[in-house]
Amino acid sequence: MLRWLGAGLGYGCAGVAGLLPLTVHANGQVEEDLADSVRTALSAAVAFAAPPKPVFSSEAERLRFSQWLAHMDERLARRMPQARVREDFLHTVWYESRRAGLETALVLGLIEVESGFRKFAISSASARGYMQVMPFWVRSIGDGDEGKLFHAQTNIRFGCVILRYYLDRERGDLFMALGRYNGSRGRAPYPQAVLAARQRWHVELPGTQALS
Repeated sequence: MLRWLGAGLGYGCAGVAGLLPLTVHANGQVEEDLADSVRTALSAAVAFAAPPKPVFSSEAERLRFSQWLAHMDERLARRMPQARVREDFLHTVWYESRRAGLETALVLGLIEVESGFRKFAISSASARGYMQVMPFWVRSIGDGDEGKLFHAQTNIRFGCVILRYYLDRERGDLFMALGRYNGSRGRAPYPQAVLAARQRWHVELPGTQALS
């Protein structure tokens, strides 16, 4: 279980005051009993790491990331007006998606559908943050501090680890894994919305393959 952990790493290890939580309307992930081995693996997967810093194995890889970053930064400017916030967010999504063996475009699409890129979003089911993580996950595989779900890297790491776990449980069936993530397993609207959003976050540049 979770043999993906550590695969595809592209990085080295490494004021909320006055803001009211924004409400979103979504189903919640369903809490389930976890085998001890699964709980241990998930706990290790979400363990704290320093903020990601890009390390590239080649100049082509560095250029690919720079092109992707420039395009994503432009697309996110309206939703995230602060340049430093956008940069940190995009670095984190790039890092955490690859750490979990997920398409970055898929993770961005999920964030768009789940929270509209709102860091402090809270759903009617109490899911929190960019990736709308349910608080029971922090109690089950984290340190129990639910407030950390409003920390960008923590939230995105939990979300990516959870989606990877669901994808493994569904034997690679992305449609079913997305339904499980939303608590609507087997129903089409949510997976279809995320998959449509994923297409909007693919980037094609002259002389390169689609960047995701």
